[in-house]
Amino acid sequence: MRVIYDNQTDTLTIILRDSQVAESDEEKPGIILDYDDAGNVISLEILDASQRVSQPTQMIYELAGQPA
Repeated sequence: MRVIYDNQTDTLTIILRDSQVAESDEEKPGIILDYDDAGNVISLEILDASQRVSQPTQMIYELAGQPA
């Protein structure tokens, strides 16, 4: 999994798996889901990320059941 914040476009992209995008849907305004040929979500794009995410340039990675 990769998380990319593009300061120029103010876009936050979360890539779940490296795969060819077959289809993209804007599920809600500014939230785009990308799908592979099998219909699996492979990435999520958040447009105008600085307005939607409190700190788009910082990330805390946690495992469930593990201390932060």
